[in-house]
Amino acid sequence: MKRKLLYLFLVILLYAFLCEKHPVVIYMIGDSTMANKPLEDNPERGWGMMLQDFFDRTVTVENHAMNGRSTRSFLAENRWQPVVDKLKKGDYVIIQFGHNDESKEKKERYTPPEDYRNNLVRFVNDTRAHKANPILCTPVMRRRFDENGCFYDTHGIYPDIVRKVADSLKIPLVDMHRKSEKLIRELGPDGSKKMFLFIEPGVYVSLPNGKEDNTHFSEWGARQTAGLFVEGIRGQLPKLEKRLKP
Repeated sequence: MKRKLLYLFLVILLYAFLCEKHPVVIYMIGDSTMANKPLEDNPERGWGMMLQDFFDRTVTVENHAMNGRSTRSFLAENRWQPVVDKLKKGDYVIIQFGHNDESKEKKERYTPPEDYRNNLVRFVNDTRAHKANPILCTPVMRRRFDENGCFYDTHGIYPDIVRKVADSLKIPLVDMHRKSEKLIRELGPDGSKKMFLFIEPGVYVSLPNGKEDNTHFSEWGARQTAGLFVEGIRGQLPKLEKRLKP
C-alpha cells in the first residue's frame, strides 16, 4: 500500500512539473548586435547566440535577428510574419531594434521616430494576439569615449521611445541601453575593448588587417550582454525566470 501511494505521489509530482514547465520558444527579432554569426574564422558574436546557455531544456531559443535590419526593413522584407505564424500560447518574443532605425544616411534602414514607435506597437500587438509574451529591449550601447575618456551615447531619442511604448502598453522592458552603458563605463575605455572587436592583424584569415569595431561583440562581450538580459527578466517575468539554469 505504501509503495502504491509513493508511486501515485511521484506521478502527481511529475504531472505538476510537466504542466508547470511545458516547452516554450523564445523568438528573437532585432539587428546585428543580437543576430547569429558564422562560427568559422570569425570572432564576432551576437548576444542572441549565447542566450540558450542560460535556460533549461524546456526552452528553445530561435534567433531571427538579422544584420543591418531596422524595424522598417525587418517588416518590409517579410521577416516578421514567419515568426508570427509560428507563435503559440506561452511563447516569448524579444524585440530589440534601434541601431539601424536611427541611421538617416542609410535610406533603406532609416525609420522616423513615429514609424519606429508604430512598428514596435505592431510587434507587441501581433505577439499578444497569439497569446504569446512580448519583451521589449532598448538598443544596446555602442562603445564611445571621447579624447578625454568620457563616455557618450549615439542613440538619440530611440531608447526613450522603447521605454514609452513598454510603459503605455504595460510590456516587460529590459533596458539593455542602460545596462550595457553601466558595464561599459565600469570597464572603462581600455577594459571595454574586450567586449567588442579589437582584433590584431593576422589572427583571423578573414581579417588579415585586423579590425576595430565598437558596435559588434566578441564572444565574451556577447555572453556578458546576454547575461544583462537575463538579469533584466529576474523579478518581472517569474514564469520565464523559473526556466533559467541554477
